[in-house]
Amino acid sequence: MATQPPSGEAAHFRALERLYASAPINRLFPSSLQITAPGEARIVFDVAPAYFHAAGATHGTLYFKMLDDAAFYAANSLVSDRFLLTTAFNLLFTKPLKAGPIIAEGRWLSGKRRVYVAEARLVDGEGEEVGRGTGTFMRSTISLTSLPGYAEAGASPA
Repeated sequence: MATQPPSGEAAHFRALERLYASAPINRLFPSSLQITAPGEARIVFDVAPAYFHAAGATHGTLYFKMLDDAAFYAANSLVSDRFLLTTAFNLLFTKPLKAGPIIAEGRWLSGKRRVYVAEARLVDGEGEEVGRGTGTFMRSTISLTSLPGYAEAGASPA
């Protein structure tokens, strides 16, 4: 029996995951996105010493990228027609991040029209939170279906 392609919400989530995977920045930061439910996103990443600053821990660039991406995709999972843009992001570094697996968990908090607020946290391989952030995202004029990564594989928006 042939498997039916996802439709509606599931198709939107898979299209956002493809969009994330197609972003050129992710060739520098190989990671994978999974949209687990409306308003929730999870990014899995493996921290390597190449991302360390001179004192032997992960540079803040990586914290920001993973937190922003997880919060962004949690919010954009609720928007099926437009690409969101980050307008502000606040970070809290709670623990130095060493080499190994890291998970960024994003969660939508509020907003459903023009401006969205979402948060994310980084959890290390030992289950400890190492960073947290909250972002504000707004609808852009960019249609999701105009973006090559989103539009591939016959995605149909929710």
